[in-house]
Amino acid sequence: MFARREKLSIPKRVWYFLFPRGGLKRAYTYIWLRAKRIAASPHAVALGFACGAFISFTPFIGFHFILAGLMAWILRGSILASAFGTSVGNPLTFPFIWWATYNLGGLLLGYEHKGEIHIALPHGFWGLLLHDPAAFGRAFWDALGPVIVPMSVGALPLGGLCGAFFYFLVRKAVERYQARRREVIARRITRQEPAE
Repeated sequence: MFARREKLSIPKRVWYFLFPRGGLKRAYTYIWLRAKRIAASPHAVALGFACGAFISFTPFIGFHFILAGLMAWILRGSILASAFGTSVGNPLTFPFIWWATYNLGGLLLGYEHKGEIHIALPHGFWGLLLHDPAAFGRAFWDALGPVIVPMSVGALPLGGLCGAFFYFLVRKAVERYQARRREVIARRITRQEPAE
């Protein structure tokens, strides 16, 4: 009933995922409204969202939902809100996040400052996965380790600051939303009460 007449190709699906048809502003407005309406305490929602924002600074792309949910579960925040919080890391913000975390992590570790990130994979890298998984693991770490380590170190302070910012922002927004909702419900109840 709600299926498309013409199915979207995979490249178009990826394109619409990265750049929604209604625009990024509309997509983020939707995420913001959904986060405010989660049925949990303002603290739990804000903490969950902050966990997602924090994890989005880590270089572990593909695991952000899982890591954010796990972190929110450990800290007793909203797991659903943590999924919304990972939207802080997106195709528009990732280049800036990666550059900032890499350079800050490099600075903290005493590495040389770099304006660009270079990853050099050896010839036949993917073939090693099938033929020699141990060699693949070593080659993977040799190629990506010098990038992942400083990015992970830099993600801690930057992600922490971003998470703290969103914690207070989301908590205030959820408190206001829930207070308004309670007022609306109270008004409806008083209208339905029979006159004595």
